[in-house]
Amino acid sequence: MRPMVSDAAAGGADHRPGGERLHVFLARAGVASRRASELLIGAGRVTVNGRPVAAPGSRVGPEDRVLVDGQPIAAPAAPRCLALHKPPGYLCSNRDPGRRPLARSLLPAAAGRLFHVGRLDLASAGLILFTNHGQLAVRAAHPRFGVEKEYDVVTDRRVPEAVLEEYRAGCRIAGVTYRLAGYRRYPGARVLLTLAEGRNREIRRVLGHAGLQVRRLTRVRVGPVTLRGLAPGAWRPLTPPEVAWFLERRPRPPAAAAAGHRCR
Repeated sequence: MRPMVSDAAAGGADHRPGGERLHVFLARAGVASRRASELLIGAGRVTVNGRPVAAPGSRVGPEDRVLVDGQPIAAPAAPRCLALHKPPGYLCSNRDPGRRPLARSLLPAAAGRLFHVGRLDLASAGLILFTNHGQLAVRAAHPRFGVEKEYDVVTDRRVPEAVLEEYRAGCRIAGVTYRLAGYRRYPGARVLLTLAEGRNREIRRVLGHAGLQVRRLTRVRVGPVTLRGLAPGAWRPLTPPEVAWFLERRPRPPAAAAAGHRCR
C-alpha cells in the first residue's frame, strides 16, 4: 500500500487560491455527500494526480485528475442559477402525463439540465428559481434556513386584520401550524404576505379556512431575488452577489416549536 502524502505534495491538491476543497468537489460531482466524501478521503480511496490525499481540506483545480477507487471523476458542471417569472397555467414538474405546459419549457435549451427550487402551484404565478447547484437549492428551500418568500395576494374581499394577526401568531389547521413572518396591507383586497418557512398551498389553505377566495397569487421575492423587471415567461441569471447570499446562508438556531392556536 502506498503511503499517504501531504496536501502540498499531492500534485495540485494544495491550498492555492482559487482551488475548490476536495470533499466539496466530490459532493458536487455526485460521488457522495460532503461528510461521506470526507470519509472516502480519510480512508485513502481518493487520489489526485496519481497520489493519495490525506485531508478533506485539500484543494483541487480544473487541471487536476481526481480518482475514487481508481475511477476518474468528471468535473461537476458549472453552477447555473436562473430566476423565472412563471405565468399561471404552467406546472413546476419535470414531466406531466396530462401534457400540461411545464415551467422549465420557458427556459432556453442551452441552460442545460436544471431543477426547480420549491414549487408554485398551477394557478399561481411569480418567481421560481432553477439551478443545478444542490447546495444553493437546499439553502433556498429548506425551512431551517428561514429564507423569506413574499407573495402578492388578491382575494375576493378585504382580508380582516384579525385573520392576518392570527396567521402571524401561528394558525393551526388539521393539526398543522402555519405562521406568517410578516404582512403588509394595500388598499382593497390586496395583501403582501411574507413566509419564512412555507408549506404546499399554505396561503390558499389558510385564507380559504377563513372563508376567503384567492383570486391571484404571485410570488415576488425569494431571499434577495425579486421579480422586478421580469415579464411573465421571462428569465434571468442570478447575479454573483445573489448566489453568494444563498451559499453563505446558515441554519437558524433551533427554537422551541410553538403549537399555535386553532384557527377560527
